Amino acid sequence: MLPFFLRNWFALSLPLAVALAWVIPDLGSADGPLKTSISTKAGVALIFLIQGLTLPSTALRQGLSQWRLHLLVQSFTFLVFPIMGIVLDRLAGGWLAPDLRLGFLYLAVLPSTITTSVILTGMAGGNTVGALFNAVLSSLLGVFVTPLWVAWLMKASNQQQPLGPVIAEIVTLLLIPLVLGQLLRPVCEAWANRQKKRLGTLSSAVVLFIVYAAFCNSVKQRLWTQHGLNVLLPAAGGVLLLFALAVLLTEVLARALSLTRPDLIAARCCAPQKTLASGVPMAKIIFGAHPGLGLILLPVLLYHPLQLIVCGALASRWGRQSALPEPPAGGIPEAPKGPHSSKKSPAQ
Repeated sequence: MLPFFLRNWFALSLPLAVALAWVIPDLGSADGPLKTSISTKAGVALIFLIQGLTLPSTALRQGLSQWRLHLLVQSFTFLVFPIMGIVLDRLAGGWLAPDLRLGFLYLAVLPSTITTSVILTGMAGGNTVGALFNAVLSSLLGVFVTPLWVAWLMKASNQQQPLGPVIAEIVTLLLIPLVLGQLLRPVCEAWANRQKKRLGTLSSAVVLFIVYAAFCNSVKQRLWTQHGLNVLLPAAGGVLLLFALAVLLTEVLARALSLTRPDLIAARCCAPQKTLASGVPMAKIIFGAHPGLGLILLPVLLYHPLQLIVCGALASRWGRQSALPEPPAGGIPEAPKGPHSSKKSPAQ
C-alpha cells in the first residue's frame, strides 16, 4: 500500500487538512498564532513563483499550429463550462446555500490543470505537446479571466465586491511572481527541472495549508454546524452532475471538430479538468477573508479527487486501446505471403 499512498498523498491529505481544521481551528484562523491572513498570501505568491519557474514556455511555441484543439479546450474551459454552471445555477441554485452556489460558479470558471492533464494525456497515448500547450495557456489566461468571471457573477447576483483591490492583489500576488519565475527560468532552468518534483511537493503542501486555514475560519464562524449534511450531499451530487456533463460535452464537441485520435485524447484529458493547485490560492485572493470561504471551496475540493479517479481510469483504458494494432483497411487480415507469392498465376 505504501507506493499507493506516496503517489496519492496530496489527494489523501485534503480530508486530513479539513479534519485538522475541525480539531484545532484556533491555530489556523485569521487571528490565530499562524497569522494566516498574512502567511496564506505569502504562500499564494510562492505557488505562482514556482509555477513560473516550472512552466515550459517552449510548449507555447511548439503547439501553436494545432488551432482546432486549442480552440476547443480554451473555449470549453472559459466559456462552455461557465455557461453550463450558470444554467445549472438558474435551475437548481435556489435549493443551495448562497456560498455553495458561489462555490459551484467559481468551480465552473477555473482554468484547467497543468501536471494532471499532461500526465493523463501521455498515459492515454494522446498529443502530449498539445495538452501541455493548453495547460500552460489555460493557467496564464486563468489569472485574468477567472477573477473577471467571478466579479461579473457576483454583480449579477447582487453581491457587490470592489474589483480594484482584487485586481491589485492579483497583480501583486499572482502575476508578478509568475512573470518573475518565467524571467528567472532561463538562468535556473536546469536547477528547476532537477527540483521539479520537490517544488511540486512544496506547492501542494502550501495548498493544503491554505485549505486548512480556510476551513479553520469557517469552523470558527460555525458555518458547518448551521448546514451539515444539507450542504455536503447537494455539493457531492452537483459535482457529479457537472463532471458528467463536462465529459459528455467535451466528447460531442471534439467529435464535431473531427479531431485526430491524439488530439481527441488531449481534449478529453484537458477540457473537463479544473485546477485545485491554482484554484485555492486564487480563491484566497478573490474572496479574501470571506467567512464562507470553506464552503465556496467545497465543490473544488470534491471535484479534484473525482476527476483524478475517473479520468485516470479512462486514460488507462484509452492507453490500452492505443497500444492495439490498427486493423487493415478492409477489415480482413491479409494472408501471409509464401516464398512463391510474388509469382503470377496463369490467370494473371
